Amino acid sequence: MDTISIDVSAHDIVETVRSSILVLSEDFYVTAANRAFYATFDVTPEDTIGRVIYDLGNGYLNIPPLRRLLETVIPEHEVIEAFEIEQDFEGIGRRCFVLNARKVYRAENKTSFLLLVFDDITAVKDAHRLSELNWRIAESVVDTVRDPLVVLELDMTVVSASRAFLKLFNLTSEEIVGRRLRDLDQGQWDVAALRELLEHVVPDSAAISGFEVEDDFPRLGRRIFKLNAREIYRTGNEVGRLLVAFEDVTEARLLERHKDILAAELAHRIKNSLQIIGSFVAFELRDAPEPCVEGYQSMQTRIGAIAQLYDLISRSAAFGPVQVGEYLEGIAATLSSSLLGETSKIHIRVEAEPLAVTAEHAVTLGLIVNELATNAVKYAFPTGEGQIALGFGHRDGEVVLTVSDDGIGLAAALAQSTGSNMGSRFVDAFTRQLGGTLAKASGENGSTVTVRLPTTILAQL
Repeated sequence: MDTISIDVSAHDIVETVRSSILVLSEDFYVTAANRAFYATFDVTPEDTIGRVIYDLGNGYLNIPPLRRLLETVIPEHEVIEAFEIEQDFEGIGRRCFVLNARKVYRAENKTSFLLLVFDDITAVKDAHRLSELNWRIAESVVDTVRDPLVVLELDMTVVSASRAFLKLFNLTSEEIVGRRLRDLDQGQWDVAALRELLEHVVPDSAAISGFEVEDDFPRLGRRIFKLNAREIYRTGNEVGRLLVAFEDVTEARLLERHKDILAAELAHRIKNSLQIIGSFVAFELRDAPEPCVEGYQSMQTRIGAIAQLYDLISRSAAFGPVQVGEYLEGIAATLSSSLLGETSKIHIRVEAEPLAVTAEHAVTLGLIVNELATNAVKYAFPTGEGQIALGFGHRDGEVVLTVSDDGIGLAAALAQSTGSNMGSRFVDAFTRQLGGTLAKASGENGSTVTVRLPTTILAQL
């Protein structure tokens, strides 16, 4: 950009321009300012002339991006155009300015100076923000109108209603405008809690979100509506009104109420199906050759463990958290009936803290317990007498599952085992699936298998 050669003084220039102007030397000291600058920034010449621009006032022009721009104008012969400055200025408060600057060259003495022009756009900026705010409000109103909507005065008198509202309740504007909300239909909206909430929306700048009203409505039958309300203003008036939106949530709420019943019914049917499968396995077990007996028994107990889970779910009426203690008691009962019988001297007890696991983890947990307890039943008690304990609880920031017995010890038990060791591989795989680790301990007084699991398997009650 070419420099400009002028014959008038800097003072002549700045005093003829209406915008606020500063003239800076090449080292950024203020050499002149016009009356508009002093008036706009509420400063005096003594506060301004001879000072570095960055030190003016409370340092309102000591802005890193502005410094970089100013310090490239002189060496690079560039201009600054429409640089926006918005902040708190000493003496005048929050303002927004647009700055334009350029280098001016004085021909007679071959010197240059920097000319800065400030234009106050605070009012324009505020108007723009207000316009944006009004636009957002308008958008929110449009979004709200998608559901049935009414506008109320502070005394709850209906000012207007959306077409969706009129259509839903089969009303006309003439029938509802000017009437109070509580008087509409047969008094379904005459709810004390709702009136109290609505009366606090405007004075307390509050809002209503998700208030539900359930009643029998003329021409509609039993309905459940969710109400949302907020304060709005009439154009050019500071008096507030209420915007109330109605959402019909009848179907969703009825589905929620019935889902537990449906879940229980589904779980009950799954349990029955598993029990039928278990019965077929038991039938095959009667005539199975000796090499196949152990495999059929393992299959039977595994099916029983899963069936026990669905029996528990069906009685709790939801696919929700599974109480571990009750679940382990059911598995113990299944093992006792399928492997031990009523006359057995091997007993299984449960020692569990009152904890619950998520349904998705319960099956895997039950299969681990089933495999470990089955191994103990089969191999730990050659005399046919002993105790098995199923434990579950917190320990050292983890969840710990234990299956212990007072039998002959792990090494001796494994020595007696003639199986494929498939159950142990299942346990290892299931433990990894739950993100846990497994440890075994054995001695003369029996064996203990400890499965350490992350607390994430626990359900939040």
